[in-house]
Amino acid sequence: MFYIEMLCMAASVCAAAAPRSEIVVSNPSAVDRVDEMVEADASLFPDTAFAIVDSDGNEVPYQITGDRKLIFQASVKADTSACYRIVCRIPAVADTVCYGRVFPERLDDLAWENDRSAYRAYGPALQRTGERAFGYDVWTKSVSAPILEQRYHDHIVNGISFHADHGNGMDVYAVGPTLGGGTSALCTASDSIVYPYCWESVEILDNGPLRFKARLVYPPAVVNGASVVETRVITLDKGSWLNKTEVSYSNMPSDVHPIAGIVIHSSNPSGYTIMPQCNVLSYVDLTQNPDGDNGQIYIGIVAPDTDMRYMAMPAGQSGEAIGHAVAEFKAPAFTYYWGSGWSKGGMPSVEHWNRVLAEFSDNLAKPLEVEVR
Repeated sequence: MFYIEMLCMAASVCAAAAPRSEIVVSNPSAVDRVDEMVEADASLFPDTAFAIVDSDGNEVPYQITGDRKLIFQASVKADTSACYRIVCRIPAVADTVCYGRVFPERLDDLAWENDRSAYRAYGPALQRTGERAFGYDVWTKSVSAPILEQRYHDHIVNGISFHADHGNGMDVYAVGPTLGGGTSALCTASDSIVYPYCWESVEILDNGPLRFKARLVYPPAVVNGASVVETRVITLDKGSWLNKTEVSYSNMPSDVHPIAGIVIHSSNPSGYTIMPQCNVLSYVDLTQNPDGDNGQIYIGIVAPDTDMRYMAMPAGQSGEAIGHAVAEFKAPAFTYYWGSGWSKGGMPSVEHWNRVLAEFSDNLAKPLEVEVR
């Protein structure tokens, strides 16, 4: 009897707190949108337990983010709408797909992942060693389940190198003193890149199950006499090939401009593609060991309203890195997208990768529309 009374009380509270009972997602584009993350204001939903179900009655996992957004993946046919209902009940526990943390046991790596790929940004402990590693590192994945904790544990504790594929991917991407897999930086009028070093502080804002989000603040850099601080907010969602990255520079001099770039290696000097008509840069990286059956890593940037070009490394610089494919920004605050796929992890070809990037760019211009009723 008591249990029935509690259920009735919860139902009445849910009904009182949530006059809105459905979420309508509309697709204004001429292509189907499949498992695309959408957002709504979380304050419009009940404080008590609720689930989201689609038109077939299937429960859809969701997350309430740190900035009070309700997010879930929606699938909507071209030029139509899809309705998702709010049901007052305890939702099923969503599998954690997006995850990350700082790994002090590995020189303060900030590493994060979703079901597509994993990434890391180097931290202050690495900088103190004197190693010059500036850009984002790319870790390939061939499974959708989280792999970071196991890879670090096996590498550090068990001596099982994460530079070899043990069945779920590996770290076989070369970064060094470059922009790596899509990092932002400042560029002078003489085309000199002011490389960011390792992050100074990190705050993890969301940590799964469907979204990882972190704010990275970099130490002040003296650029043409000005002390400039760079802040990045990186967001990676379930199902996305790309990280959304919001960058801002404080005290940026007028005679420099921001860029974001992908390093070009001598093993594949002509493997980059610049598609300014759809705001896309891409590159086929042959990995640190092209003859080791490691597949190919596809790197990409989507950066609306930018100029795009190739920048060669300065004369006399040694090493495998010979240049960067870059997008150039005009303002000290901007948003762009970067990420990766792997030929042994669900990305069959560079042609397919370039289509993914172009479609992502098109979808940015025609975002799904969300209405809470």
